[in-house]
Amino acid sequence: MLMNNPFNTKVVRMQTTSSPVRQHERQDISHILDDESLTFAEKVISIKNIETRDKKSRIKATAGDIVIVNVDLAMAQDSTGPLAIRSLNEMGIDMLHDPSKALLVIDHTFPAADEKVANLHALIRDFVSKHNCMIVEGSISHQHILEYLATPGMMLLGADSHTCQAGCVSAFASGIGSTEIAAVWATGQLWLRVPETIKINLSGTFNKGVFARDLILDYIGKVGEDGANYKALEWKFSNDYVKRQFSMDSRACISNASMECGAKISVFPLDEITTKYLDENPRINNNIGGKIEIQPGTYAKYKDEFEIECDKIEPQVSGPDNVDKVHSIGELADIEIDQAFIGSSTNGRIEDLEIAARMLKGRKVHKNTRCVVTPASVKVYQDAIRRGYVEIYLESGAVFTNATCGACVGTHLGALGENEICISSSSRNFVGRMGALSSKVYLASPATVAASAIEGKIADPSRYLLL
Repeated sequence: MLMNNPFNTKVVRMQTTSSPVRQHERQDISHILDDESLTFAEKVISIKNIETRDKKSRIKATAGDIVIVNVDLAMAQDSTGPLAIRSLNEMGIDMLHDPSKALLVIDHTFPAADEKVANLHALIRDFVSKHNCMIVEGSISHQHILEYLATPGMMLLGADSHTCQAGCVSAFASGIGSTEIAAVWATGQLWLRVPETIKINLSGTFNKGVFARDLILDYIGKVGEDGANYKALEWKFSNDYVKRQFSMDSRACISNASMECGAKISVFPLDEITTKYLDENPRINNNIGGKIEIQPGTYAKYKDEFEIECDKIEPQVSGPDNVDKVHSIGELADIEIDQAFIGSSTNGRIEDLEIAARMLKGRKVHKNTRCVVTPASVKVYQDAIRRGYVEIYLESGAVFTNATCGACVGTHLGALGENEICISSSSRNFVGRMGALSSKVYLASPATVAASAIEGKIADPSRYLLL
């Protein structure tokens, strides 16, 4: 059944709870789940291997192997979906392998900003109507998948590089090309090379003004834009105290932004925080995979291992023009800005909007600066209204938009003009990413962006935060 809400997001809703793997199914894959020599990526790909699922082989996949896997969910959005549809048509495919596992999302430019975009949206809607697959309009694909679809152990592929965000709930989630998505829609399968894995151990606690976005920017700055190229990142906590500071929103930020150093997947362990989130946000389509608890083996082999002490990290700012050009806040403080943007799939969640609203409450956006706030999903939008954050933003002089990618991709709702400078919590800052080729974009946490909006220049957020 197709259900609509007041914000024009359409979701195909099926069952309303997440189903665990049945006991006999676990027994079929227990030799993989219990293998202490395998990484998370090796276990998932071994389980999703078509030969394993067809019970033709008990061979385990290890780093470097090429394996054909069954895919639980294949997504494309409004900038990649039209190409996937065209590719499917060119292959002469008139029927999807499993429409319930195909998701189309209209998010990059919603509502349509011009006639050309409107025609692409119409193409997607016609495709969905013909094949009876899932469609979402407005909410950013990655956030909607997190809120309603992703499950631990799922094999999730999307025609968008930031699909890796769903690793925050311990799913194998990765971005692929539009033509590959078409192939998955047609067959339900795709070949993957098993990635090598990097383990990242987290310890310590964040200082005032430091957040998950600062942590991942710090890591990207140290390893470079290809420092984890086609690698799996496994995040580990040194103890429960460290774990508790990484909410699902902060884990999603880290998994999402891991693509900026080339990661194939970026995975957090399945723990009580994951379970609580899934319990509070029931899955809406059981046909796309049940919950599989996959923990890396104690003796798994890693390509590399990092130790990150959270208490050693300062507020970070990336840019301009390159994500891995990362600086401490003090190095770039006082650079004047024309726009501050809070949003995107990387940092448009309710915790991001909460911290920025707390800082802007009772204050005004600088007279020479525009501040644009865009929630990542309709659900986040609704929460922001209920909690009073939207009123705070409007009273501060900021603009609060509907849920969409918007300014992040430079298509609408905050595109930059020639030579303008923006500090943004969005995913990327490549040349021309948010508008004019001569514009400059710096990336930072929502807190740093909010502080900068108040001062009209890149600013340290700690002075606006209580202990």
